[in-house]
Amino acid sequence: MATKFSKETYLYWYELMLLLRRFEEKVGQLYGMQKIRGFCHLYIGQEAVAAGCMTATNPEDKFITAYRCHALAIAKGVTPKAGMAELYGKATGCSKGKGGSMHFFGVDVGFFGGHGIVGAQIGTGAGLAFAEKYRGTNNVALCFFGDGASRQGMLHETFNMAMLWKLPVVFICENNHYAMGTSVARTSNVLDIYKLGDAYDMPSDSIDGMSPEDVHNGVLRAVNRAREKGGPTLLEIKTYRYKGHSMSDPQKYRTKEELEEYKEKDPIEHVLKVLQDEYKVTDAEIEVIVDRVKAQVQESVDFAEESPWPSDDELLKDVYVQEDYPYIMD
Repeated sequence: MATKFSKETYLYWYELMLLLRRFEEKVGQLYGMQKIRGFCHLYIGQEAVAAGCMTATNPEDKFITAYRCHALAIAKGVTPKAGMAELYGKATGCSKGKGGSMHFFGVDVGFFGGHGIVGAQIGTGAGLAFAEKYRGTNNVALCFFGDGASRQGMLHETFNMAMLWKLPVVFICENNHYAMGTSVARTSNVLDIYKLGDAYDMPSDSIDGMSPEDVHNGVLRAVNRAREKGGPTLLEIKTYRYKGHSMSDPQKYRTKEELEEYKEKDPIEHVLKVLQDEYKVTDAEIEVIVDRVKAQVQESVDFAEESPWPSDDELLKDVYVQEDYPYIMD
């Protein structure tokens, strides 16, 4: 039987996804104004993945992802203000202005990046899970990566070790079909990425990433398995990014018709329709949420604009967390 989600859950999903969408839209605008520099990868279209994962996990669970990290960081608890300040390179940013778009971090809320090297976070994600198992907690690590990273050797080495040690980790492939700009069909003989788990006897599944309901259900099954000492799960969550791989992507590898087809499945519009049709939420109630999100995004921009730049003496700080690290040689 299908899970019946409450009005409160749909309201949470709607506001969270709308915040992520509006934040990313503002980031794109500011990038065009050269307020934000460097590489920038937007999450627009993929918000249902973040929303479903949040309702299926506990606050103590750990998230780690690649460089398309703004939305997952904010969903996990990094504030929009700290996120926008980081994009500006300001000292008040979530990585002190030193990481920028690709390296959001929020250890206090269980968000461990933001990683620029393709696939590098897969091994680190298993390491987070190993730490939880070693400490005897009931926490789970969610390790996100794109379809392009599924061709990295790191994935296969990590899958083998994670299954051998039955680590409490959920590997989530956010398959938006094109990696940097090349379709899965042109780079892999295995088009159903979740089947890669079969080689390691890893429980695996394919999920509709445009549906927060389906994401929630699939992730909940996986995290429950991990908490019950059942080890890892591989989830291929099929989603779609409306924008290019990065801000410099001309998107010549896909048709406008395909893009419009996916926009018809927009998760924000879907959740809004459920709220209006099934829970009789009024336009006035929705307008309150829209205004609150708009204010949050504007506040994040104002905060970033007014924040100071990092001071010169910050340059060599945080290279190692431990100031008396014993293995540094003069």
